[in-house]
Amino acid sequence: MIILYTFINETNHQSLLDRYLPVFSQENKQNILRYRRWQDAQLSLLGKVLLQYGLKTYYNISDTETDVLTNKKPYLKGNDLHFNISHSKDLVACAIAEYTVGIDIECNDQKINYQDFIFQMTDKELLEIQDSEDKMKQFFTYWTRKEAVIKAHGAGMMLPLDSFEIVNNECHIVGEKFFTKEIFIHKEYHSCIASSDQKIKEVMPIIKYIEEDILL
Repeated sequence: MIILYTFINETNHQSLLDRYLPVFSQENKQNILRYRRWQDAQLSLLGKVLLQYGLKTYYNISDTETDVLTNKKPYLKGNDLHFNISHSKDLVACAIAEYTVGIDIECNDQKINYQDFIFQMTDKELLEIQDSEDKMKQFFTYWTRKEAVIKAHGAGMMLPLDSFEIVNNECHIVGEKFFTKEIFIHKEYHSCIASSDQKIKEVMPIIKYIEEDILL
């Protein structure tokens, strides 16, 4: 598994659009340009760029297309590799693996009050946070684990956070088992990966920061 990440930069926004937009399909271009905020457009763009770079650099795949399943989960057409993209604040990350993968990153925003999310937690999860010495760290651990599992599963918003419970980095969703693993990407962000393949429990992913001037 590889995890590539980078940061958005307003100064370079137009040059990034000029450089990378021509590489993508008309549909992908429209999806990127539909965003009103430059931050959202650049996060979307760089997520796709990281995917293309990772496929070419680590898997020698230069020509591939993405599509979405009926549940809106993206996948690589005609390829057994799996990928997932996540972003938060200024950071965007892309995970590529030989098995189903979900990744979630969250900025360590200390203005967030975990009690605002109690309605999305099970009683055990809430107790685990309240009993923790660092409640906010435990809250972000809870949040990234849940989101990574949802993204690995592919159900998206159709799967409520309180509809399943992660115990010892494992959970069941409609008879399917998922595994989670906390990872470190950047000190200001919390991050977690998840998969239905238990290999993820032992994996030591290659995590690499990529400069904005990466070559496709």
